[in-house]
Amino acid sequence: MNGHDVPRAPSPRRHTEPLDVHLIAVREREGRPEVLLSRRAGPVYAAGCWHLPSGHLDGPHEDVVAALVRETREETGVRVDARDVRAAVTVHHRSPGGGARVGFFFETRRWQGTPRVCEPEVCDAMDWFPLDALPEPMVAYCRAGLDAYRAGARMAVHFQHPGDPISYDPCFDRLVLVGTAPWPASASRNIPGPRTGGQE
Repeated sequence: MNGHDVPRAPSPRRHTEPLDVHLIAVREREGRPEVLLSRRAGPVYAAGCWHLPSGHLDGPHEDVVAALVRETREETGVRVDARDVRAAVTVHHRSPGGGARVGFFFETRRWQGTPRVCEPEVCDAMDWFPLDALPEPMVAYCRAGLDAYRAGARMAVHFQHPGDPISYDPCFDRLVLVGTAPWPASASRNIPGPRTGGQE
């Protein structure tokens, strides 16, 4: 090593989180908004829990809207036009096992066809539920996205801790809405309900 050689610190590991997309299909029934949910089944993460129709990008060739349109068709049989898709909220999520991901939640109120279970090996039920009376058990990550959507947030962080339940439990609500209130002094406290600074 000469006088010009300076040891370099190891480069920090870059994030390689998966990207996933979630469909918030909304319909009005007797003046009350309802959202389409499916129940996970089989050898999948969170089997038995309700979740939005969702999936991963197929690769770098696919954008998030194209992935949403494809996943919606594959899971529900419904055809959504990309022009009828509206960005709802983005959620940076970490599961109790420590794996992180970024989820793009999209709203649509227009589609063609009637939703049905198209992948019975991973889904055993599909139905509409009032947005203010969601079923249980529900995947906590999905519930965080819907709570952020209802609060009008455009971005949220949902970092769960080891030992937190996979399904939503208000005693372990880790949702922090970005930009709607001051960032909490400790985002790890068990505070029921989304921390919104007074907003629902």
